[in-house]
Amino acid sequence: MTHNTAAIASFVREAKALSREELVTYRGLVYPWHCDHMGHMNVMWYTGKFDEASWSFLARFGLTAAYMREAGRRMAAVEQTINYRQELFAGDAVRVASQMLEVREKAIYFSHRMYKEGSSEPAATCTLVGVHLDAQTRRACALPEIIARQARCMLDA
Repeated sequence: MTHNTAAIASFVREAKALSREELVTYRGLVYPWHCDHMGHMNVMWYTGKFDEASWSFLARFGLTAAYMREAGRRMAAVEQTINYRQELFAGDAVRVASQMLEVREKAIYFSHRMYKEGSSEPAATCTLVGVHLDAQTRRACALPEIIARQARCMLDA
């Protein structure tokens, strides 16, 4: 087996193991323009990558853009806390894994962990509270039962 083939086989094994252990909702790169004058990824880009992971996560249990348009509903992040644990630099490949923490009548609580590829230690973590809104009244409203049920199934995932 060549070095390249062995590396690919190792990557495939790792990817399969990760897919069983965590729900990956984002993969991307740190580009040079994501970095600030100190040379590491600026905080605004962590927020953006966590936001992309959030929309991917919400779609997994039915809170898709199509649902929101058709049902006249929206989601709003009303609380977000980010903890920065390790620096990320231009060229770093990153992944975000997401987890449902709690499902309430009108809100969901979930978290993200951002990793530099190849590391098992999070570079950053993010916890969010998302509220389901009526687009007309801009008031919180109950999640549809089918979506709430699918979201609750993710508590054990």
